[in-house]
Amino acid sequence: MGKNFLKLPKMGESVVEATLTKWLKEVGDTVEVDDIIVEIATDKVDSDVPSEVEGVLIEKKFAENDVVQVGDVMAVIQTDREEPIANSIPEVEESIMEMKKQEEREVPISEEKSISLTYPDPEFESVSKTLEEAIAIVSESTSGDNNDFYSPLVKSIVKAEGLTEQELNQINGTGVDNRITKRDILAYLEHRMSSLAVPIQKEINSTLGSPPKNSIINKNTDKNIIPSTSGDQIIEMNRMAKLTADHMIRSKQTSAHVQSFIEADLTNLWDWREKVKNQFFKREGEKLTFTPLMITALIKALKDFPLLNSSVDGDNITQKKAINIGMAAAMANGNLIVPVIKNADHLNIVGLARAVNDLANRARTQQLKPEEVKDGTFTFTNIGSFGSLTGTPIINQPQVGIVAVGVIRKMPAVIETSEGDSIAIRKKMIISHSYDHRIINGAMGGKFIKSMADYLQQWDINRPI
Repeated sequence: MGKNFLKLPKMGESVVEATLTKWLKEVGDTVEVDDIIVEIATDKVDSDVPSEVEGVLIEKKFAENDVVQVGDVMAVIQTDREEPIANSIPEVEESIMEMKKQEEREVPISEEKSISLTYPDPEFESVSKTLEEAIAIVSESTSGDNNDFYSPLVKSIVKAEGLTEQELNQINGTGVDNRITKRDILAYLEHRMSSLAVPIQKEINSTLGSPPKNSIINKNTDKNIIPSTSGDQIIEMNRMAKLTADHMIRSKQTSAHVQSFIEADLTNLWDWREKVKNQFFKREGEKLTFTPLMITALIKALKDFPLLNSSVDGDNITQKKAINIGMAAAMANGNLIVPVIKNADHLNIVGLARAVNDLANRARTQQLKPEEVKDGTFTFTNIGSFGSLTGTPIINQPQVGIVAVGVIRKMPAVIETSEGDSIAIRKKMIISHSYDHRIINGAMGGKFIKSMADYLQQWDINRPI
């Protein structure tokens, strides 16, 4: 009989923890290979953790809604096969410690200091020493003051908020081995803001007079009771909405957001799509939407202005070689998620159409994999699909730009002809570009979006599929 330890898998460089949302197996249940044991959720995606072995679930290490660090053991599965030494270390350690205790009980207390653990069998002694050395290595890697270990996400929040070492020492970590997690940091910041609100309010009262006794000051904490009148409905934000809100707030606090707008004439693009869309569907079995066509123009503009395909880490700018386009997609529950088209610049229109349709469909059914929502270098969102004229999207950190396209409308426009100016009905759309003003100035931001608009406006009506 052996034991298999089900651990939280690594889910990308920036993901260091996840929330255990639901157990699908109970203690005592039989488990088959690839059976889903538990559902987890990160700030990027929901995912499942399957079993790699068959056996019986004998222990659960965490409860639902607990925050689990990457590499933590979430469950123990008893198997029929002999377990590897690496998986047996906790059990071996327990056995060795029990042997030591038994030996100590057989020796007078006065001799404790001179006792050394001996083994009757030299071969067993050699194996035991090897196991003890392995255990010591594991112990050293997880020992010490664990508050000195911070995940990349925690470090970024600490840096952005300017937290001092003295403040960090005041935070009680709730993670494994008392490590400080994102939740601990955010709770401390919330408490700090609440504590600062008191003297600020006193200063306001001294200047303007105290507020009425019946007035309510919203401190923006989860513990506050939200007052409501008859008929009002109080709706608690779901987990993904909270994570998205946190991500957006941190983005606004990190980047100096600025926007540029441009109107693009898509008449040629519109007419070309109308001409080829049925043929495209018959040949490829895929719908040809406007999204892959606009991403095609976006990729060309990124090649013209490669600094837009970058990320920022402190004072360092990393200009990305790969062009990985994040595509905002709506989920069935109303939330948004951003799956990533990897190496989008290597795909033609057919490849982009397949990628867009596949990711959008699986986003709606919550079937995306963790690796499909990471490593984006630039983000595209089609808010026109909801009827919006334009918008000012928030940058997806640590990227430096995001483009939003609005609805395509029939508009009267002045066009130049060989016989002079005339008024015609054209298909027009507003493109919005939000960018990080720390490294992208207004000139580059404006030229970039102009480049994208030009590629769309100059679309060849006779272009083959």
